[in-house]
Amino acid sequence: MAGFLDSWTGGSPSAHEQGHPGERFGLPAEGVGAVAGFGRRLVGVTLDWLLAYVLTLAVLGLDALGGSRIGWWVWAVWFVLTVVPTALFGMTPGMVAVGIRVARVDMAATVGFRAILRTALLGLVIPPVIRDADGRGWHDRASQTVVVRARA
Repeated sequence: MAGFLDSWTGGSPSAHEQGHPGERFGLPAEGVGAVAGFGRRLVGVTLDWLLAYVLTLAVLGLDALGGSRIGWWVWAVWFVLTVVPTALFGMTPGMVAVGIRVARVDMAATVGFRAILRTALLGLVIPPVIRDADGRGWHDRASQTVVVRARA
């Protein structure tokens, strides 16, 4: 899928021009620091959404499940639960569970305010699904970040 999208998304070399995902950022092909796979990323964000549901229901009560605004409350809790730890530590609770983290492509120590844009685009669902040859979704490209493995 990444090869097809490279033809019209631009800005990233095709898979044929680089040896492995993340090579142009100086990342290893395997192990700690390598670009994280889509499966780990999906599991991590799913765990964060589930945590947001649990926290929202803990505050609003189980009666909120039938309400029309529960989705917006869960999204708001998820947004804060994602932005703050990503900006400060590069990891959300779900990312910690699956062993991945967000890093800036310039390898600065923290993601900082880029986490706001990244999370807002991630919440739109489509940007993370469309990926480039480095495995970065539009949300990562816009915020100049890459998700890497934090443990083997």
